[in-house]
Amino acid sequence: MKSFSNIKLIIVILLMMAMVFSDVYAQKKDNFRKQINNAFRVGEKLTFDVKYGFVTAGIASFEIPKIKKISGRDAYHVTFEVNTVPTFDAFFKVRDRYETYIDVEGLFPWRFEQHIREGKFSRDFSAFFDQRKGKAKTSGGEFDIPKYVNDIVSAFFYARTLDYSNLQVGDKIPLKNFYKDKVYDLDVVYHGKETIEVAAGKFECIIVEPLVQEGGLFKSEGSIMVWMTNDDAKMPVRVKTKVVVGAIDSDLTGYTGVYGNLTSKRK
Repeated sequence: MKSFSNIKLIIVILLMMAMVFSDVYAQKKDNFRKQINNAFRVGEKLTFDVKYGFVTAGIASFEIPKIKKISGRDAYHVTFEVNTVPTFDAFFKVRDRYETYIDVEGLFPWRFEQHIREGKFSRDFSAFFDQRKGKAKTSGGEFDIPKYVNDIVSAFFYARTLDYSNLQVGDKIPLKNFYKDKVYDLDVVYHGKETIEVAAGKFECIIVEPLVQEGGLFKSEGSIMVWMTNDDAKMPVRVKTKVVVGAIDSDLTGYTGVYGNLTSKRK
């Protein structure tokens, strides 16, 4: 009996080794890009006050809690949540959650989930991005996608890794965004620099405008302006969004686990 137990143990160990080596082999044989990332890592959490006019309507947060294996590749599990505060729930209750799994080496998404609860409106959407075959698989079918296509959350994190130092005001960085059943153009427009102060501190920022056609936070009818720290982290500090019923401002209130150097913070 003892020898039989030893044989079972050896088989289990061999199977585990085979799984590990198969994942390593799959990652090595892929001919994907390797994107330099000095901005973020696992453990980052950013929190924001979401204001509607002068009223604090909700709390938003970005978090990277872990790395998960997706299609044999290491991927950052990124979550984005927006919840209205109890006093605002009576007017317009929001419970939104977005999740994306971003390839650690290439910084492109493998999976995206969207769970929207806004007033009486609700939507659940998910997509698996087969980046090897160029297909997006959703409950609505299978669709062709270009290489390294983004979802709306992965596009934001990818934009944090880009170099804006040589851009002129008005310059655009073209990206592609998939949502529902289509691929949309998503241009990141550079609008210069500005030093701003929020609850989390005072920062020199670069200003960018993602021209999003679909799949954004709330349903935008105007511009979305983002202030990111002018350093390696490119941490979002402020987001101003025009929506159907006015404008929403989101200011950074706290941050932990930021990987990039926050050299733009001012006293």
